[in-house]
Amino acid sequence: MIRLISPVDGRTYAERSPLSPDAALAATARARMAQPGWAALPLDDRIARVMAAIAALTGMKERIVTELAWQMGRPVRYGGEFGGVNERAEYMAAIAQQALAPMQVESSDRFHRYLTREPVGVVFVIAPWNYPYLTALNTIVPALIAGNAVVLKHASQTLLAGERLAEAMRLGGVPGDVFQNIVLDHATTEALIAGRNFGFVNFTGSVAGGAAIERAAAGTFTATGLELGGKDPGYVRADADLAAAVDGLMDGAMFNAGQCCCGIERIYVHESLYDAFVEKAVAWVKRLRLGNPLDPETTLGPMAHARFARVARDQVAEAVAAGATPLIDPAHFPADDGGAYLAPQLLVGVDHSMRVMREESFGPVAGIMKVSGDDEAEALMNDSDYGLTASIWTRDSDAAADLGARLDFGTVFQNRCDYVDPALCWTGCKDTGRGAALSALGFHSVTRPKSYHLKRVTA
Repeated sequence: MIRLISPVDGRTYAERSPLSPDAALAATARARMAQPGWAALPLDDRIARVMAAIAALTGMKERIVTELAWQMGRPVRYGGEFGGVNERAEYMAAIAQQALAPMQVESSDRFHRYLTREPVGVVFVIAPWNYPYLTALNTIVPALIAGNAVVLKHASQTLLAGERLAEAMRLGGVPGDVFQNIVLDHATTEALIAGRNFGFVNFTGSVAGGAAIERAAAGTFTATGLELGGKDPGYVRADADLAAAVDGLMDGAMFNAGQCCCGIERIYVHESLYDAFVEKAVAWVKRLRLGNPLDPETTLGPMAHARFARVARDQVAEAVAAGATPLIDPAHFPADDGGAYLAPQLLVGVDHSMRVMREESFGPVAGIMKVSGDDEAEALMNDSDYGLTASIWTRDSDAAADLGARLDFGTVFQNRCDYVDPALCWTGCKDTGRGAALSALGFHSVTRPKSYHLKRVTA
């Protein structure tokens, strides 16, 4: 059995039996059989059905918000992920006609030459627990609109999210074999990929998980999209709006208990603002309320699992032993139980020899360092195995763009962080992985180019 242990109280909240290898193969076979009929529907029809499914999902909001609190600890006061779900789905639907339109090269009395975007067949989405709807739908929406079938394997920590997505798809008119939510163990997952059952595999998760996907796909020539680890930095320049920088970066570090793919985990502050930034950041964090996520007054819920909280605790303890100074007294957050409920922490006196500044924490923890200017900030921001997003806080957009051009990250923000813009490509580099989600390039990930060179018969 695959069991979902709730971080709220440690009980088993849900459990499901994984499919046998034969049953899993049968599911993918049904998807392959159903896909051509789905692709043959007019594009407008596919868009309408997918958007009807999104509307059905939004209609389940009250139930889903409560389930999310039980499954992975997000406080109910934040209302789930529906703002982002609708923003991204609506944008991808709006650009589908243009993104999937044939590219005309020549249409003359001698030749008709053009390129089309063809569905890859069956898209396999392996979704994470931290944003179980947003991250899954980043690929599901364009994949279905483009004419693919989709097989979803959701994280064990958010088993019910996959079931709600399947329920919504049925209500929206997406055939059951075209969108399937299945429960798998790791061995069967890898065997399906190695068996060339998919045209594209999208995975969001750990670096180790991404490496396992690549090994399984080796030699199959199956395309993969991998969004893996992150250690996203924020830089506060001397000309920054200090209040905005504190508010934005602290929210980016602490929201969702720090369990955000593009959450802020390390902060570099110009020496002229450093002391004031630290003082205001500590005050900001102390206003958080750690507690039961079902309580509407809670602003910081438990981490999704006690073992995830243990990673952050260990990194903080190691940093303190190496000379770092913790600025938050855990006693200020009496709900910290040594398990999934973890008090937030800010550290100063840190450096890049410490794990807390180099390895993913994925918790409500951030280290803060003083820098002399852009050159030092650039060197420290780039000194990472990861490259998802970087955030620059400044009043000078030209300076932000110039510095951004020297940073090895998939997205560069000015005066914001921890946001996914559906009009821009969501991508990373280095150990963060590879691939492209959202924007027109998101449609390219789940389609393949097909060329037509038609020579006309002339008398």
